[in-house]
Amino acid sequence: MKYSVEQIENIIYPYMPDSMGEQKNVIEAMNYAFMAGGKRLRPMLVRLAYDLFAEETIGFSIGDDGLFGGTAVDCFMAAIEMIHSYSLIHDDLPALDNDDLRRGKPTVHVKFGEPMGILAGDGLLNYAYETAAKAFRISPGDIRIEKAFMILTRKPGITGMIGGQTLDVLKTGQPLTEDEMLYIYENKTAALIECALMCGATLAGAGNIVVDALEQAGKNIGLAFQITDDILDVTGDERIIGKPLHSDEKNNKTTYVTLHGIEAAKKAADDHLKLAESIVAGLSVKDEDARADLIEIIKKLGQRDK
Repeated sequence: MKYSVEQIENIIYPYMPDSMGEQKNVIEAMNYAFMAGGKRLRPMLVRLAYDLFAEETIGFSIGDDGLFGGTAVDCFMAAIEMIHSYSLIHDDLPALDNDDLRRGKPTVHVKFGEPMGILAGDGLLNYAYETAAKAFRISPGDIRIEKAFMILTRKPGITGMIGGQTLDVLKTGQPLTEDEMLYIYENKTAALIECALMCGATLAGAGNIVVDALEQAGKNIGLAFQITDDILDVTGDERIIGKPLHSDEKNNKTTYVTLHGIEAAKKAADDHLKLAESIVAGLSVKDEDARADLIEIIKKLGQRDK
C-alpha cells in the first residue's frame, strides 16, 4: 500500500484544533471522537482517487517533524474524516441508536454527556467545512477546488447522508420496503464514500465521466459496506467490532439480513464489491499503484471482521 493508516493520520491529525479557551470542553470531545482510531477509509479514498489522475503530487512531502506537508488534498482528507466522525457521534446518541461503545471505547455522549456530544458533532461538521475552505487559500481561484467543495457540501447533506439518516429515523420500529432500505443505505452510508472518491478525482482534474464512474463505484462500495455491517451485527465478535452486537434488533431496524437472510446478504455484498472493482479496473489512470491499492481496499472490505 502506498499509504498506511498511520501516514493518513499524520496528515489529518494536525488539522484538529487544540483544546483551549472557553470552548476547550467541546474541542476535547471533538478530538476524542476524531482520534479514536478506525480504518481511515474515507481520507484514504480521497488520496488514492487524487493519485489516480493527478499529473504530479504537488506539495506532498515529509518534513523533519514526520508530518506530511499541507496541500489542498490534505484539507479535504481531514474534512471528510471530520464529517464521518460527527456522523458517528450523532448516530450513537440516545435519540438515535443509543449506543454506549464505539471502537471499544465509551461513546462521546457517555464520556462527555449528551449535550456535549451533540455540540461535538456540530463542531466537527462546521470545522470540516472550515478546514476544506483552507484549500482556497492554498490555491486561489482553482476551479477544481470549487467543484470539490460543492461535492463535499452536497453529499453529506439533506439529499445525501442526512437524507438517508432522516428516513432511517422516521422508520425506526417500522418495517421497511426494499426501496426504502436501499435509499437509506445509498445515502446514509454510500454518499460519504462516493464523496471521498469524487472529491479526490475532482481535485486531480478528472473529467465528469470519470467522476460519475467513481460515484457509481462509491455507491457499490457503500452498499457492500452497510450490508456487511448488517451481517457483523448478527455474526461478529463484539471484542473485535468494538461495539455491542444486535444493535439493529434492539432498535427494531429492518436490514438486508432481516429481509433476505445471512447468505443472500453475503452474496449481495460480494456482488457490489465486484462491480466497484470492475469500474475501477476499467478507468484510464496515471498511477497504477494507486489503482492497485484501491482495488485491494475493495477486496479487503469483503473480508472485514469489524
